[in-house]
Amino acid sequence: MAALVTALAFDFGTKSIGIAFGQSLTDSARELPPLPARDGKPDWQRLQQLVDTWQPQVLLVGLPLNMDGSDSAFGARARKFGQRLHGRTGLPVEYVDERLSTRAAKEEAAARGHKGNYADSPVDSIAARIILEDWLRARA
Repeated sequence: MAALVTALAFDFGTKSIGIAFGQSLTDSARELPPLPARDGKPDWQRLQQLVDTWQPQVLLVGLPLNMDGSDSAFGARARKFGQRLHGRTGLPVEYVDERLSTRAAKEEAAARGHKGNYADSPVDSIAARIILEDWLRARA
């Protein structure tokens, strides 16, 4: 039996960073409230509080790739965010292909009755949960 692994996943964005927590015992993940960001920079103190609270063993960052699998322009910013996460927390960071996660998250949010007002949008954290679920499935 594989060891239990806990993870926090991040869907990087310039205005909001979606967050989800999951673990490998039940291969499940749950959305957490997104962190506001200013030009992609979160409140690092709040982010550290999340890490302290959830105590993940690994941090996952969604990597926005082009549909052909090549790096996107936004991918460099997501990688930089991941490097900062590692530098600030000391935890390992893995990048997860997030192609189509935002589309799936928007569809799920609409199915929940969300009307698209960005201020209270669950899309970023739904995307983070999808990224984490994909990672958990790939490990299985």
